[in-house]
Amino acid sequence: MDNATAQLTYVDHYASALLNIAGAEADPSGAADEIYRAAQGLSGHAELIETLADPRIPGERKQGIVDDILQQRASTVTVAAINFIVGAGQAKNLGAIASRVAELAADAEGEVVAEVRTPIELDAGQIERLTAALSEATGRRIQVKTVIDPSVIGGLVAKVGDTVLDGSVQHRFNELREQWG
Repeated sequence: MDNATAQLTYVDHYASALLNIAGAEADPSGAADEIYRAAQGLSGHAELIETLADPRIPGERKQGIVDDILQQRASTVTVAAINFIVGAGQAKNLGAIASRVAELAADAEGEVVAEVRTPIELDAGQIERLTAALSEATGRRIQVKTVIDPSVIGGLVAKVGDTVLDGSVQHRFNELREQWG
């Protein structure tokens, strides 16, 4: 088994474990979603992930970092799940594991994940309209997962499987720049 295949296997195993943990909660879908959002939020900070992956830093210190960041924002189960991944030496795979958790949870409901990056939090109505639009555009039942990404300047970027729908202001500027050369 090559290194890339081994990494995918680890990602799948850890994602399955986290999904089982979420499944034991009163609201399994909500728990899986919270694990996804927390893990994606952390994985978006390269320096933080490097710190959490550093073998020279004691596990207790890493756990303290995760606790400090997530304690007021996430449930005890989510904090424990993230600490489990970090403690297992998989901090660098945190984003991939979180994405796989979302994919497995959506698949169990007959849906596919649309990862939507926006510069601001979307309200329930916006997410509902976005879900309907993405479902219509792809012909599939969609489960929207939002990630706050300050690098998206206006608009949003949605990824459904291998398809990227870029409605960001930056993308539109780039298109205009190419048209007008």
